[in-house]
Amino acid sequence: MAKVLICDDEAGLRAVIKRYAIFEGHDVTEAGDGMEAIELCRNNTFDIIIMDVMMPELDGFSAVKEIRKFSDTPVIMLSARGEEYDKVLGFEVGVDDYVVKPFSSKEIMLRVGAILRRTEKFSFAKSDDNGHITFEKGEFKVDMTAYKVFIDGIQVDMAPKEYDLLFFLIRNKNIAVPREKIMTEVWGYDYCGDDRTLDTHMKLLRKSLGPYSYLIKTLRGLGYRFDG
Repeated sequence: MAKVLICDDEAGLRAVIKRYAIFEGHDVTEAGDGMEAIELCRNNTFDIIIMDVMMPELDGFSAVKEIRKFSDTPVIMLSARGEEYDKVLGFEVGVDDYVVKPFSSKEIMLRVGAILRRTEKFSFAKSDDNGHITFEKGEFKVDMTAYKVFIDGIQVDMAPKEYDLLFFLIRNKNIAVPREKIMTEVWGYDYCGDDRTLDTHMKLLRKSLGPYSYLIKTLRGLGYRFDG
């Protein structure tokens, strides 16, 4: 889904966050200090950075300040201190979110997901002249901002969950997405319904897409993939 840079001098903490990030489908790169993070950002493009404050060589605040000279990649700052001064300093240098230790990896992933959804920094779509996030393939056009789908110039009416399911698949285009992840992301963390609910909605979505239903591939024993 996204390219994530995790920067922390504690290898154990990096490993825990990395495990959850990979489970969410992200591509993870690690850095052990601020200097390494800066060099990685100069030579690579990341969708989000998770940065610790207290590190050898160069602290997180200084690293973010330097990164901001050439990149606007969103940053989540991790700190053992929750003083207002530290938070203010973080936001002043360009941090997007601030998390105080101890924290759960699930919380970090929820914050990562929230920022990525807000910034829409994916290659799956583009912004039109009105700033709407759109996706196009031939005569199949999707406006995810206005919740509109067009096939051969005709607007297609779909149920709310069909829109949510389609948009999620497009955001993860060309990625094999497990059934459990689709249920979690589209129906919510507390969903405990029948597995057949997904199959039913997928069948309805394919019917709505008509000649473009082929874009949704069933991966037996795993889940689905949107070939965009």
